[in-house]
Order: sequence, then structure tokens, then C-alpha cells
Amino acid sequence: MDLVLEAADRHLLTPYVYPAGWPEGEPCRQLLSLFVITNLGALALYLLFGTLSYYFIFDHELKKHPQFLENQVSREIAYALRSLPWISVPTVALFFAEVRGYSKLYDNIEDSPYGWSGVFLSMLSFLFFTDMGIYWIHRGLHHKLLYKRFHKPHHLWKIATPFASHAFHPVDGFMQSLPYHVYPFLFPLHKVTYLGLYIFVNVWTISIHDGDYRVPRLLRHVINGSAHHTDHHLYFDYNYGQYFTLWDKIGGSYKSPTSFEGKGPHDYLRKLREK
Repeated sequence: MDLVLEAADRHLLTPYVYPAGWPEGEPCRQLLSLFVITNLGALALYLLFGTLSYYFIFDHELKKHPQFLENQVSREIAYALRSLPWISVPTVALFFAEVRGYSKLYDNIEDSPYGWSGVFLSMLSFLFFTDMGIYWIHRGLHHKLLYKRFHKPHHLWKIATPFASHAFHPVDGFMQSLPYHVYPFLFPLHKVTYLGLYIFVNVWTISIHDGDYRVPRLLRHVINGSAHHTDHHLYFDYNYGQYFTLWDKIGGSYKSPTSFEGKGPHDYLRKLREK
């Protein structure tokens, strides 16, 4: 995140926003800047990719499903917009620690003893680590002591749209993002790679709520896509994973998506039309 902060300071904040006597490296200024940048960035990613997905990928026929709520899209957006600033508070604290040099993020490929292969391997390990972390955190949020208070609001959307992707209770939203932020404090990661992965995970979160259940046949039981996550919203105790089905299979919570078996939301709508 320090790359984004440096760019913002150089091109906008120092010449046009902050007083000349307020140093760029001053902690309070960095915290304030990070809070604004984080919120604007999250909002831009959510609204941009959510809107593109909603209009160009999401099947609007799903809005006719009996479990699609009245005014659901506007409610999803409103809930997300209320939650994102609160989710950003602990997130900014972690970004601040990165900026102050406490993480293992590095600037140059030459700084890694493994070169470009290290960058590639770190991407794979990031996906593996975060998929594992999110699985167990997500499953923990379904515990009866936590579910009603923190995770139930996200399950209000049984037939989700892309705008449901970030419509979490703030505690829920931050907890499920925590593995992304913890990783660079434990393992070396190139800074540009980290920014790219940060964008990727936000887009992926939107994609598993987009109602497009198509997955290449060979990957149907490997990739955790929208079909899997829709069944999670509908049937509660299955498919907690983020990218892959590995941890659901290990944890005994994997369920083959109903849409692959002719029993999904589209099939239900088709039967209603036939009646």
C-alpha cells in the first residue's frame, strides 16, 4: 500500500491537499491518507466491477426467483456502503504497519532470492494460504455464537447479485479479509504483486455472487465458483471456500452444486414457467 500512498502524495496530497509543513512520513498524516485511499479504492472496486458484473454477467431472470427480495439490489448496495468504512478501520491499521516497514513486502524482484520464480510461487502460496484461512474463518462465523450477530446479514441474500459481494456486517467483512492482510507479514511478497492480488480477490468475491454458474466441466469440482457459493447461501452448511473446493472436501462440507444437477435456481424458475 505504500506504493499507492507515495503516488497519492506525489501527485495530489502534497501539492494540493495538505499544508506544506506537514511531512509525508508523519504517522497521523499517513493514517488519514490511508483511510481515505482505502475507502475510495474499496468503493471504486465494488461499484465498478459490481456494476459491470450486474449488467453484463448476472442473469436478471434470477430476480424472478421467489427468494429474491423486494428492492434487493438497492438494499445490498446500501448495506455494503454502510459497512465498508467500518471494515476499513482495522484494515487501515494493517496497511499502516505495512507502510511503516513491518511487513515482508519488497520493492524489487532482485530483493527476492528466488527472482521471478519466487513471485510466481508467492502468488500460488497466497491463494492457498488465503483460501485455507477464509475457509476456517467463514466456517467459524457459522457457529451459533457468532452467526446471528455477525454473519446472518450476509445470508439475507439467498439469490445474491454481484452487489451482495461486499454486503457484510463490518466484523464479518474484516474477519474474512484478514488472511489477505496477514499473509505479507508472514511471507515475502512483491509489492506490485500484492496490489494485483488485492484487486483480484475483490473481483473474485464479486464473481462468486454473479449468478453465472458456468464452470469448465473438468474444473467443476475444483474451482469454487458462483454455483457453489449460491448453494452456500441457499443451504447454509456447505461450500465455505473462496477459490477452491479443497478445504470443503477436507472439512466434509463440500456439496456438488444443485445447478450442475438440474436442481438449481434457473431450473426452479423453468419449472415455474412450465406450470
